[in-house]
Amino acid sequence: MAVPGLIPIAYEPHGRTEAIGLYADGQFLGSVSYAFPKGFRLDSGWEEHKRLYAVLHTFDAEGHYRDSQIWCAGTWAEQQRDGSVLARARAHLATLLRSLPRRTYTDIAVRPFQLIVDGVLFGLVTGEDEDELWAELYPDNLGFGPPWDGSYDT
Repeated sequence: MAVPGLIPIAYEPHGRTEAIGLYADGQFLGSVSYAFPKGFRLDSGWEEHKRLYAVLHTFDAEGHYRDSQIWCAGTWAEQQRDGSVLARARAHLATLLRSLPRRTYTDIAVRPFQLIVDGVLFGLVTGEDEDELWAELYPDNLGFGPPWDGSYDT
């Protein structure tokens, strides 16, 4: 058995998948997530390297990746100093979502994709470990797997 070509992602109001659905040109997946650059090792000063991103990925109706808008709102250190980074990221994502015509929030199904921005992996990556199939949304760390019903683990 293989990872399905289309990975279902269930809409969860007030949850980690609250910003997904359909719009006039296809499907969308939005999130606000902290991330470290790929390969980063925690040591002193890590707070300046942990960045918060507002992300909007778009797909066509068949789940093929189209585009991403990825914006860094600031770092964990900034959030600890003035508390504004999370609010900025949420506001930016809300603006991105409002730009999608005829937007409705609902379950989606998209194909794996990946890109690197600021040294951070963004995408839906698939694989197999010890006969276990999986898909993971990065940098959100949402894991999907059998029975491929759109539910996720963190």
